[in-house]
Amino acid sequence: MRKMLLTCLPVAFGLVLNAQIPLTVLPSGGNKKASVTEKVGLTDVIIHYDRPGVKGREGKIWGQLVPVGFTDPGFGSSHAAPWRAGANENTTIEFNTAVKIEGQSLPAGRYGFFVAYDPNECTLIFSKNSGSWGHFYYNDKEDALRVKVKPVALANPVEWLKYEFTNQTENAAVISLEWEKLAIPFKLEVDYINDQLASFRQELRTDKGFIWESWNQAAQWCVQHNVNLEEALLWADSASSTTFGGDRSFQAQSTKAQVLDKLGRSSEATAIMEKALAFGSMNEVHQYGRQLLGLKYPQKALEVFKMNFDKHPNQYTTLMGMTRGYSGVGDFKNALKYANLALPLAPDQQNKNVVTGLIEKLKAGKDVN
Repeated sequence: MRKMLLTCLPVAFGLVLNAQIPLTVLPSGGNKKASVTEKVGLTDVIIHYDRPGVKGREGKIWGQLVPVGFTDPGFGSSHAAPWRAGANENTTIEFNTAVKIEGQSLPAGRYGFFVAYDPNECTLIFSKNSGSWGHFYYNDKEDALRVKVKPVALANPVEWLKYEFTNQTENAAVISLEWEKLAIPFKLEVDYINDQLASFRQELRTDKGFIWESWNQAAQWCVQHNVNLEEALLWADSASSTTFGGDRSFQAQSTKAQVLDKLGRSSEATAIMEKALAFGSMNEVHQYGRQLLGLKYPQKALEVFKMNFDKHPNQYTTLMGMTRGYSGVGDFKNALKYANLALPLAPDQQNKNVVTGLIEKLKAGKDVN
C-alpha cells in the first residue's frame, strides 16, 4: 500500500502542475490594478483599469509605447487593434443609465474602452465586448460608439496612468485619461431630470411612499427645477392629505401652494398658504419667507415676515426676517432699524458677524438678500 501511495503522488503532483492553478499576485509589469466610481446625476459610472507607470520613459509614451492609430498586436484574432486605454486586461467603463458621450447617445451597459491615439485627434471606442483580455481580440463590428476628441497637454506630469472626473455639474462631467504629460478628456452627459423623475415614481410605490415627507420631497424637487408640475401637484395632494398625515404640515401645504403658483393658479395658492401659516413654527415661516425672496416675490415675503414678527415679536429670527423683508422691497431705512435691533440678540459671534455685514451693506444702500 505504501509503495502504491508513493507511486501515485508524482502523478497527482503532475496533474496539479498541468492544471496551472493561478495564485493571486500583482499585475505583470509592476502595473497597478485600479477602479474609480463617480455618480453623475443619478448615474453610476464605474471604470476598471490597470495603471502603467512612466518609469523613466518620459517622451517615449505617446506615439511609441502607445502607438498611433491601430496596430497588429501579434497575438489573438485582431490585426488592427487600438490601445487598451491602460495596461494588461481590458479597460472597462460601465453606466447604469443611458448617457451621452461627446453628445452621442450610448445605452446603459458595460463596455470595453479603447483609444486609437493620434497627437491631433484621438478616437475613443466603446466596445460591446467588455470581457476579452486586452485588445488582442478587438473587433470593430462590436463597436457600440466611436467619438473623436483632442488630446490636451498637462501642466504637471502624471507618473501612474489615472482617470479623473472634472467640471462636474448636476447632469454632466468631463472624464479624463491622464498619463505622463497628456490628457485625453471626453464629456459625459446624463438625463438627470428624467432619471430623477423615474426614480421618484418607482420609490413612491415602495414603503417610502407611506409617509407624507416622501411625496412632499418629490413635489418640492419639481418646484425647484420647474418641471413635471402637473404630476407634482398630484404628489403634493398626497403629501398634504389626511391619508399620509401631512394635512396639518406647513411644509406639505406650502409645497402644494408653490406648485399651484407655478401653474398660474395664484389665488388657490394664496388660500392654501393662509391656512398653512397657522401650522408653521417660527423657523418654518421664516424659511418660507426666504423662499419667497429667492423666488423673486419680495412683497409676499415681507407680508410673511411681518406676520411671523407679530406672532413672535423681538426674536432674533423674526427681526432678521424683517430686515430681509424690508431690504427685499428696497426700504433700506426700516431694514437697517431691524438689523440694529437684531444685533445684540445674535446667538453667537458668527451670527453677530453676519448681522454686522448686513448693517454695512444697508448703510451703503445695498440689498442684503
